[in-house]
Amino acid sequence: MADTIVSPKPLETTTPPGAEVVLSVQGVSKTYTNGTKALRDVSFDVRRGEFVVVIGPSGSGKSTLMRSLNRLVDVTSGAVLVDGESLTKAGGARLRAVRRRVAMVFQHANLVGRLTVLQNVLHGRLGHMGTLAGMFGRYTEADKQTAVDLLREIELGEHMYNRAAELSGGQKQRVGIARAIIQDPSVLLCDEPIASLDPSVSKVIMDMIFQMATSRNITAIVNLHQIDVALRYATRIIGMHKGEIVFDGPPADLTAETIERIYDTPVGELMIGEELRGER
Repeated sequence: MADTIVSPKPLETTTPPGAEVVLSVQGVSKTYTNGTKALRDVSFDVRRGEFVVVIGPSGSGKSTLMRSLNRLVDVTSGAVLVDGESLTKAGGARLRAVRRRVAMVFQHANLVGRLTVLQNVLHGRLGHMGTLAGMFGRYTEADKQTAVDLLREIELGEHMYNRAAELSGGQKQRVGIARAIIQDPSVLLCDEPIASLDPSVSKVIMDMIFQMATSRNITAIVNLHQIDVALRYATRIIGMHKGEIVFDGPPADLTAETIERIYDTPVGELMIGEELRGER
C-alpha cells in the first residue's frame, strides 16, 4: 500500500455539497516573454465555500496561477470565469466589476504605511466606489462601521488610528485580511500569506483566514509551501509541478508518492514532521 501523509484532524468547514461553481479555470497556459512556460493547460473548478490549498515548489507555477485568477497576470491562452463571467475577456468597467469579486491577501500585506490601519482596511472598498469618491476617500458610514467591526474582529480595534507602518508583521497581515474581506468577494486569494512569519503567528493568521472565509461562505484559494499546514486547513489540495496540476483532491488522498512527484524530493527530506508520515 502507498504511504500516505497523515493529516491532522481537519477543521470544521461550511462547504455545502453541490454548491455552485464560483471560479472556473479553463485550459489556462502562460508563457512569459523570455520563453518560460509557467502554466500548461491548467483546468479546474472551485465551488462556493471550498478552502483550496495549492502546493508545489518554487517555480511550479503557483504564484503565476494565483495572479492569473485576478488578472494581475494576463494568460497566454485559456479562460478564467468568476461567477460565470469571463475575467480574461472583460475590459474597462466590466473588468473592474469582475475583479472586485476576487480579493487578495499578499505575502507582505502591501499596506500603505503612512496611512492609518482603518484607512488601509477601507481601501478594500475602492472597487465599489466611483473615481472621485475613491480619490477623496468619501467612504459611506456603513463602510466605515464595517471596517471598525472587522478590526475589532481581528483584535486590532485599539490600533485603528495608528499608522500601518507601526504594526508588526503579523498585525499587518491581519489588516491585509480585513482589507480583503471588506471587499465582499466571491473568491479570496492568499499568496503565501505566512511565508515570512514565525510558526506561532502563522497559526494565528491561518486560523483567521480559515474562520473569516468559511464563516462568510467565501471560497478561498491559498498558496502554501508548508505541507502540514495545507493538510490541516484544506478541504481540497491542488499540487503543481512545472506548471501542471499533478494532484487535485481531498487531503486524505495525498500520498507520499504524490508528494515526491510534486516536489521532486523524497518525503523524508521534506519538512513536514514525523507525525505526518505514516502508512494507510
